[in-house]
Amino acid sequence: MFLSARIKSPFALAQMISLAIALALFSLTLWEGRNAVFLSLNADLGKIADSFFSLCTDAAEGWIWIPYFILLATMFKKDGRLILYNFLISTLLTQIPKQFIWPTITRPTASGMDPLQIHTVPGIELHSLNSFPSGHTATAFNIFLLTVYFFPQPKIIIIGLCYALLCGYSRIYLGQHFPLDIAGGILVAVASLHISQWLRHSLRNSI
Repeated sequence: MFLSARIKSPFALAQMISLAIALALFSLTLWEGRNAVFLSLNADLGKIADSFFSLCTDAAEGWIWIPYFILLATMFKKDGRLILYNFLISTLLTQIPKQFIWPTITRPTASGMDPLQIHTVPGIELHSLNSFPSGHTATAFNIFLLTVYFFPQPKIIIIGLCYALLCGYSRIYLGQHFPLDIAGGILVAVASLHISQWLRHSLRNSI
């Protein structure tokens, strides 16, 4: 997929790990059911965890894209188009399903589950619809994969994966998303970077 030998192995590993996590979440959801898997991961871990995972979810807000990718575009000017394509494609792959294909898919608190079973954190605004896929997870895994793409080192995989997993899990912990939505966000991230690579390659060859 248009990868140089320098980055192929670490980037391929990062993608395989991401896809394995997404597949595991999809499989668990099919086997146990959407609500059961969510509740098993949504357990209250205390006030420190509430604060910690609130910070994790903030670290994957959409605006995080802007300073991070400006930094990358400055460091890797020849890859500016790839970075821009990735940002645009990820946004489209996240928002089109949420807003136009599956706009009525409910979030956990609007799914019919007993509200007393769902752990929520005071001060966190809970949403009802536009659940699939998780935009925060897509952002976190996009940052993870793109970072490995440009900095293909084992320690980057470990640090980046921890960041992405914590951000993704925070959406479940805060009662905002089902694990299935997290899996969808991961797939958006993987697909976005591949489509971006293909698009850059195709447009470069057509000029």
